[in-house]
Amino acid sequence: MKESFQNFLVENLSFLPPELIVVVISAMPILELRGGLPFAFLAGLSYGEALFYSLLGNILPIIPILILFRPLSTFMMRFPLYKRFFDWLYNRTMNKSENVEKYGALGLILFTAVPLPTTGAYSACLAAILFFIPFRKAFLAIVTGVLIAGLGVSLFVYSVF
Repeated sequence: MKESFQNFLVENLSFLPPELIVVVISAMPILELRGGLPFAFLAGLSYGEALFYSLLGNILPIIPILILFRPLSTFMMRFPLYKRFFDWLYNRTMNKSENVEKYGALGLILFTAVPLPTTGAYSACLAAILFFIPFRKAFLAIVTGVLIAGLGVSLFVYSVF
């Protein structure tokens, strides 16, 4: 499903330069830089360009999520459909975030750095919000985790392929 969604984005965004497509793919939930870096490689971007644009795309949504999620979520809880979605999201995040609960901001780095499904910047932002980690600590920890994940994924993609 992830590949078909990525193909859909590439087909419908083909009028954009490849660098911007990498930023958009890397900013998408679920895909994040794990989807942006392979696309950058396939698009012929150099290692440095691929890493820069995928990191940029993955870091861009962090501040708005950390600032806006709680007030928007509080407002949206009055709608049953959103409440069901929030409950699912809450349970999923809590099940994956034992390191965040145990280690706080350091756990956020570990949570974000492991490039596995559902352990990216979006999930880390939600974990930071749910565990009331202060904005500055959460932001720095998530960005550090994104940098580590970006280096790992990019080294894998560019050395294996």
